[in-house]
Amino acid sequence: MKRLRCRNAHTSNKEGLSLTRFGEGMMGTEDRLRDLRARKARVEAGGGQVRVDAQHKRGKMTARERLEMLLDDGSFQEMDALVEHRCRDFDMDKNVIPGDGVVTGHGTVNGREIFAFAQDFTVYGGSLGEMHGLKICKVLDMALKTGRPVIGLNDSGGARIQEGVASLGSYAEIFFRNVRASGVVPQISVIMGPCAGGAVYSPAITDFVIMVDKTAHMFITGPEVIKTVTNEEVSFEDLGGAGTHGSKSGVSHFTAEDDQSAINLARELVDLLPSNNMEKPPLKKTSDPANRVCEKLDSIVPEDPTRPYDVKDVITEILDDGGFLEVQENWAGNIVVGFGHLNGSTVGVVANQPKMLAGCLDIDASDKAARFVRFCDAFNIPIITLEDVPGFLPGTNQEWGGIIRHGAKLLYAYAEATVPKLTVILRKAYGGAYDVMSSKHIRGDYNVAWPSAELAVMGAEGAVQIIHRRRLQNARDPEGERGRLIEDFEEKFANPYKAAALGYLDDVIEPNQTRDRLCKALGMLLDKEELRPARKHGNIPL
Repeated sequence: MKRLRCRNAHTSNKEGLSLTRFGEGMMGTEDRLRDLRARKARVEAGGGQVRVDAQHKRGKMTARERLEMLLDDGSFQEMDALVEHRCRDFDMDKNVIPGDGVVTGHGTVNGREIFAFAQDFTVYGGSLGEMHGLKICKVLDMALKTGRPVIGLNDSGGARIQEGVASLGSYAEIFFRNVRASGVVPQISVIMGPCAGGAVYSPAITDFVIMVDKTAHMFITGPEVIKTVTNEEVSFEDLGGAGTHGSKSGVSHFTAEDDQSAINLARELVDLLPSNNMEKPPLKKTSDPANRVCEKLDSIVPEDPTRPYDVKDVITEILDDGGFLEVQENWAGNIVVGFGHLNGSTVGVVANQPKMLAGCLDIDASDKAARFVRFCDAFNIPIITLEDVPGFLPGTNQEWGGIIRHGAKLLYAYAEATVPKLTVILRKAYGGAYDVMSSKHIRGDYNVAWPSAELAVMGAEGAVQIIHRRRLQNARDPEGERGRLIEDFEEKFANPYKAAALGYLDDVIEPNQTRDRLCKALGMLLDKEELRPARKHGNIPL
């Protein structure tokens, strides 16, 4: 029988990389290694130098550059580098690039293991095809199996049209896994380029969305489609830019100046959060004494109850070293939410902001706070609530927009939460908003108030007008009588002592003691366990 000769044939791609093609016979070890290295080199080349240069000219990094910046040096382990698409329509069989437009794998952030993927805009415009999507699915599956956070770096033109329903199928597979992972492992989406059509739903399901200003865009339908259907003219930036989603829609949680700033934010979030829902957040060393006296707080609330102040000054005074990472800073500014540390423990802060809408709760503020509270509860992060709320915002727009339903979301979130809940009433706590903001009645664990606190159904003027309407109508001096009645009402109800007498407050404290008291209460509550009735899930008023 004739023996086969070993024959090595080579082809070259457009980048000039030598690829060995298996011919007749067997390859030697050196040939195999050379072949492997050539294949890996082609994977790392992405869409080629011309497209890489175009990416850089847009002020954007490549997928691999982004992952290199995100992960600790030398920690990245790539998965599925040699995956290729299976599409044979529209001449796609003549345009096959290994990796299929997304780089996936795992590595560490400050020594903590995470999974990550980065869409490569230089390959098919980062469009998501069947195999591209399945690579992301594998990362999500592995993250669930191992209990590790997932960070997605999104830069994609959307679904790969040439692959049709196969592309849509992979999108749905990703969405399903995003939902399965929700509340189990933290999921962070960094939008670093276009993200359009069905692609937007995956980031929307994840816990945090970071958008790069001027280069990131998110929308269901683009400006051209909108113009055709509704005759509206709008730019990409106004329709779905970082500024729009950071201030108008609330889709984005953070806006970053550039790729590097966005990645730094993602790393900061990883440092704050636990790896999964079975762990507690990592502790952070601090030299800030737990019993530090906060003298600034004694004079922060104005004597005039109608005058505003900045609640962020209260937050930074209480937290370790004044560190506070605000979430959704430019949306629903009448409520402030974000992360910090208290005696080394990660905490979530929810605070009414008297500087905007007098701190009233409205539709957007209720949604913003409810989602944040539920995230904290899912990942074992204690919640500090700083309350100064005169009620829900009145008006037909609010009522017709469903303030009842949206306000109920916040009530539901607080009542559902089983993490330590510590509440400080700084000034006003009126009406149903008092109940909603982590009151003792919906199982706040530690509820205290400053002497400036006012706990009542409503403010003194409104209450007097309702309670003493006839008396005022018949009074010889209505204005004088109104003043006396308001003063009497304030003396009886515009203070925290009635609530304290009823046990609705655990104490009334001096403002300067706030940090000390919260640190001690948190230390006592860190091992808290609270059971809820068994059920599939509740029915939050979405």
